[in-house]
Amino acid sequence: MHFGDIEVKYLDGGGFKLDGGAMFGVVPKPLWERKSPPDEKNRIRMRANSLLVRAAGKTIVIETGNGTKWDAKQRSIHAVEDGNPLITALGKAGVHPSEVDLVINTHLHFDHAGGNTHIAGNRPEPTFPRALYVVQRTELEHGQNPTPRDRASYLPENFQPLAEAGQWNLIEGDAEILPGISVERIPGHNADMQAVKIVGGGKKLAFVADLLPLRHHIPLPWIMAYDLYPLQTLDTKRKWVPRLVNEGWITVFGHDPDIAAATLHQHGDTIEIEPVDLNR
Repeated sequence: MHFGDIEVKYLDGGGFKLDGGAMFGVVPKPLWERKSPPDEKNRIRMRANSLLVRAAGKTIVIETGNGTKWDAKQRSIHAVEDGNPLITALGKAGVHPSEVDLVINTHLHFDHAGGNTHIAGNRPEPTFPRALYVVQRTELEHGQNPTPRDRASYLPENFQPLAEAGQWNLIEGDAEILPGISVERIPGHNADMQAVKIVGGGKKLAFVADLLPLRHHIPLPWIMAYDLYPLQTLDTKRKWVPRLVNEGWITVFGHDPDIAAATLHQHGDTIEIEPVDLNR
């Protein structure tokens, strides 16, 4: 899909599963299981949704998913899809990792930044060797010194090799990355997650990551137990959901396994979605 001179394509970063109770927080299971039926281990289907963007002569990847640095036990726990789905999807789009100029991470949890690096020989190295990786400076600092509560989400092998290679482009607060492409902080899930916004040709797209990981998280109280600051998530949703509805943004969900992108429409007291195919 084109947004003026900016081209956007959806990339399937591969399936995985997480605990349904954790994904829906205080929402009772009889409610959430109607939306996301769990398996025998109480896990629900998820997907690592990513975007390929071409703009201003640059090739850009937004989010890198789970990556491939998983041992058999870890892969089994999270039912991580075999192979390297993100690189496969890029290949189908005609892009080699060496051609990527920018990688934008909304934040550095393993399911959003795991593909930042890969194992070469016996050590992790940048997957995209000439790319600059964009994230909030304070998010990287937190990832390097996480709390006991979120330490399992920040795996140093996903971001430290980039520091050693000098490939970080650290930003502070809301910022324009390229003409028509910007980031805006959306705190709650953690302190410094950022949305990626693309505007052009009379259309708008917002990749909101774990603010709305699934389309089922659109209702305000449907907030993950993973969120460090759930009341801040609620406040951020109060600002963002009406904005997405009223301004006609194409919303990209961080992990919806069935509908990666949609427009949101208010009908009475409910918000309904209309799926959007970014690859048409």
